Amino acid sequence: MPSEPNLSLIHDIAKMIDHSLLHPTLTDAELREGCAVALHYDVASVCIKPYAVPLAAELLAGSNVLVGTVVGFPAGSSTTAVKVAETIQACRDGAVEVDMVVNIGKVLGEEYGYVRDEIRAVHEACLAHGAILKVIFENDYLPGDTYIIRLCKICTEVGAEFVKTSTGYGFVKGVDGRYSYEGATIPHLQLMLDHVGPNVRVKAAGGVRTLDGLLQVKAMGVSRLGASATAAIMQEAYRRFGNGSSGNVPGMSKINEKGY
Repeated sequence: MPSEPNLSLIHDIAKMIDHSLLHPTLTDAELREGCAVALHYDVASVCIKPYAVPLAAELLAGSNVLVGTVVGFPAGSSTTAVKVAETIQACRDGAVEVDMVVNIGKVLGEEYGYVRDEIRAVHEACLAHGAILKVIFENDYLPGDTYIIRLCKICTEVGAEFVKTSTGYGFVKGVDGRYSYEGATIPHLQLMLDHVGPNVRVKAAGGVRTLDGLLQVKAMGVSRLGASATAAIMQEAYRRFGNGSSGNVPGMSKINEKGY
């Protein structure tokens, strides 16, 4: 006899997901399809390319899916003034969540005063415009735990709402000349959870592409997951916990999964 559908769990799974629409090759048509995916599954948010924020705000108006975007993406090397300006423009265009990349070189140089001041400046711009801030560490570039721990403490001090593992584009060159990245790893997520303050949440990004992966990080205490494999995750959630498929997204012949 089939078990009762667990619609509450399916809702909680959906509301963990920031649907990623950040790949450089995504066209406007694919961005529209991605917003349709986000609406269909009622996820937490879309994380969309900055120029497309007005489009996403229009497409998602009146829904419970939030509009997010990125600042200083993906390398984090813009000046603080530019990051602040990007933030203000994004908020004016309709973003209510901002994922900002730290200045990675300054972190590695242990210039933590600069790092703190930059995060604070972007956070203040978010607060002034009714948005929240997620600070991307790009853990693949940070050798050892010390940098991650220090960034967690800085983000707690500044009052950032989230810390986040990765952009999904932090490719590290190996000894064979090939580029690769890990993204969110269980040890790094645990490290971040252990060292943020009680008001700072953790977002996993890159590397978690399945329902089982989502459930694993959810059980750890991770609050959000940046994912492009949203449709696959949610279809499996409905199959496993909803006694059936949620169906295809109306009007779409396929679902793009470019991104994280």
